[in-house]
Amino acid sequence: MEAAKPKILLCEDDTNLGSVLKNYLELNDYDVILERDGRLGLAAFQREKFDICLLDVMMPHMDGFTLAEEIRDVNPDVPLFFLSAKTMKDDIIQGYKLGADDYITKPFDSEVLLHKIKAILKRNEEQHREENNAEFDLGSYHFNPRLRELIKAGKTVVLSPKENELLKMLSEYKNDLLSREIALKKIWGSDTYFNGRSMDVYIAKLRKYLKEDSAIEIVNIHGNGFRLVVPE
Repeated sequence: MEAAKPKILLCEDDTNLGSVLKNYLELNDYDVILERDGRLGLAAFQREKFDICLLDVMMPHMDGFTLAEEIRDVNPDVPLFFLSAKTMKDDIIQGYKLGADDYITKPFDSEVLLHKIKAILKRNEEQHREENNAEFDLGSYHFNPRLRELIKAGKTVVLSPKENELLKMLSEYKNDLLSREIALKKIWGSDTYFNGRSMDVYIAKLRKYLKEDSAIEIVNIHGNGFRLVVPE
């Protein structure tokens, strides 16, 4: 089965540049969705999953900086490049403050952009692989997120995908605060009231799974999030 092509959201209101760049990236085995303004770009991002976003700064209806803020609210981790004719230091600094991985000034070399895209996606893939291969010892439990297995004394519980993702995040933040907002946006896609109630149900399930080790506790930090307390 052929591997899926990395998916790029390209937001560019210059019709000629947008079309040329889209065609160039597609010739290099990327799946590219091109939108002409920030509002349409946000709708596309909310509708589909992207591996990287390329955002023009000056666009109608919603500028690239505002769009970046909206994207970061949905997914804090997706790689994001600004493509901009704005070369003032303050604009570049603002771009990086919004969490950009790169700020590329126009005109630019498409081949250089291509190699930057390849580099950031390779880095993310390697990081994701390392995270997926990580296993955790939680008191008397052993947790293998890749297999979704929580093991104690030879007894194995196979977790649901959301249980697994939530316990993985708690384990990564072990003995530290996992923000409700961060967990909700990463696992549920948004931090709405109803998603928050759903997460509380999954926290209760995880507490039930972990109750056989009295030294382990998932503590509710009121109004902020949760802390998985595990003796060192």
